[in-house]
Amino acid sequence: MIFYPQERLGLFIDGSNLYAAARALDFDIDYKRLLEHFASKGHLVRALYYTALMDEAEYSPLRPLVDWLDYNGYTMVTKPTKEFTDATGRRKIKGNMDIELAIDVMEMAPHLDHIVLFSGDGDFRRLLEAVQRKGLRCTVVSTVKSSPPMIADELRRQADHFIELTDLQAAIGRNGDRSQRPQRDDFRASPVVGDDNASGDDDGDDLQPIKTPGDFDNLA
Repeated sequence: MIFYPQERLGLFIDGSNLYAAARALDFDIDYKRLLEHFASKGHLVRALYYTALMDEAEYSPLRPLVDWLDYNGYTMVTKPTKEFTDATGRRKIKGNMDIELAIDVMEMAPHLDHIVLFSGDGDFRRLLEAVQRKGLRCTVVSTVKSSPPMIADELRRQADHFIELTDLQAAIGRNGDRSQRPQRDDFRASPVVGDDNASGDDDGDDLQPIKTPGDFDNLA
């Protein structure tokens, strides 16, 4: 991992993609430790977290996490999810944040030296190429140790540096301290990415609620 103390860093976190990667590796991310870890690597200008949320009229299992991050150093970028029924009659929820993330990276590029993208989505390859032409260095955080790998090969090739998520576990994983976790009920629905994730090229479009006790622990 190559960082320089004088660099202006920007963290761009594809929430659904990072959640799926951490879940596949079976460890919980401590977002407070994540922020502190990268702040120690350079001048951290901004850390942005992208996620789609259910309509405010409905209960969203992500709301406690979003609120906690919003109060603890992250800039939250959200939009409502869209519900649809697929050809088999199954109810599904879509929430693609790729455009929002890409626009923010391009707008912030003049104020940054190094972007750190938390995503394995191959659709971001072209984005990295564009900001590299502006002189920025690009690091991608994802994993090849899940089955299948969560990062698209073309995105890994385009990045200046690739950080394996498991290599960060000691620095950003939960250490058993639950004091920083948002409060939760004992039973909540947790969003997970859909089947397109199996290709290592998940775009977070296809979110299906799964009701599993304790799933919410993996989000915060």
